[in-house]
Amino acid sequence: MKSEIRHNWDYEEVEKIFNQPFNDLLFQAQTVHRAHFNPNKIQVSALLSIKTGACPEDCKYCPQSAHYRTDIEKEKLMAVQEVLSAAKKAKETGSTRFCMGAAWRNPAKKDMPYVIEMVKGVKALGLETCMTLGKLSKEQSEELAEAGLDYYNHNLDVSPEFYGKIITTRTYEDRLQTISLIREAGIKVCCGGILGLGETQKDRINLLVQLANLPIHPESVPINMLIKVKGTPLEQIKDLDPLEFIRSVAVARIIMPESYIRLSAGREEMSDEMQAWAFFAGANSIFYGEKLLTTPNSSPEKDWILMEKLGIQPEEKEDYEDEVHQAVIAESLIIANNKPGCC
Repeated sequence: MKSEIRHNWDYEEVEKIFNQPFNDLLFQAQTVHRAHFNPNKIQVSALLSIKTGACPEDCKYCPQSAHYRTDIEKEKLMAVQEVLSAAKKAKETGSTRFCMGAAWRNPAKKDMPYVIEMVKGVKALGLETCMTLGKLSKEQSEELAEAGLDYYNHNLDVSPEFYGKIITTRTYEDRLQTISLIREAGIKVCCGGILGLGETQKDRINLLVQLANLPIHPESVPINMLIKVKGTPLEQIKDLDPLEFIRSVAVARIIMPESYIRLSAGREEMSDEMQAWAFFAGANSIFYGEKLLTTPNSSPEKDWILMEKLGIQPEEKEDYEDEVHQAVIAESLIIANNKPGCC
C-alpha cells in the first residue's frame, strides 16, 4: 500500500523514526520503497561542470569557492557544442538525465543565451535536462522553463540551525526562494543536502524535516557525503559514521516516499556493502561517471560490476514516464502554480 504524502512532519516524530532499531528502520524503508518503486531499478544521471571555479560563495565544503586555496583551476563557461558532445557520450554509456553545473552565485545575463542553448541541445538528444546555476530570478526561471529544462538542482545543504556555520554569503531564505521560483515556473525540483560537515544528528533530522515539509516534495533528493578537499575549511573534519548515513537515506525514503533518493557525492569512498545498504534503504538514483563537477566519483566499470552483483538495472526513461507518475507530477505543478509563496 502506498504511503500518505505528508508535509507536516515534526522533529520528534522523525527523530523516533530515525532512532528505531536499525533492522526495523530498514524494513520500514524497504517496505515504503517497494510500494512506490521497482526495488531493483535505479535512475542514472551524469553531471558536468560547465563553468568551474572562482565562485564568490563561501560554502566551507566547496573546492570551487574563491575564498579558499585549492587545486581547482578556474575555467570559463564551456562552449555549447562541447557540452552537447559530453551529453551524447553520457547517453551512450547509459545515463538518462544530464545535469550541468556552473560555479556562480547567480547566472549573468550575458551567459543565459548559452545556457538556454545547452538545455535545448541536450533535450534534443533525448535526455532529461537538469541544471544547477545558483540563485535564480523569476525571469531566469521562466526562461529555463520555456527552453524545456526538466529539473533544477538547488540544495538546502544543511539544517537551518547549522547553516550559518557552513555558509554566510547566501541565506537559507535565498535558497527557499529559488526553489519556490522554479516550482512556479513549472520545473521539477532536485533538492537535498550534504552529510558529514560536522553537523549533529539533530541537524541531519532537521534537514530531512525541512525537505519533507516543502509544499511539494522534491522529485529528486540528493544525499551527499562530504568529500574532504585539501584547502577547504572542512578538510580535517571527522568522518561520518556510515550507519548514520544509511539511517538518513532510510528516513528520507520513508518521509518522502515518491521522491527519487540519489546517492551523490562520496560514493567513491563507500564500500560495496555500504552502497548495497543504501539501495536497500531506498536510494534509487546515482550519478554515473568518473567525475562529479570537480571531485572524483565511482568509475563506470565499478558501478556496473556492483549493479550486476546486486541484480540492479539502470532505469530506462520510459520506466518512470508511466501514466500514474505523470499524473502525480501534473497535480504537483498545478499546486505549485497556484501557490504564491514558499515554505
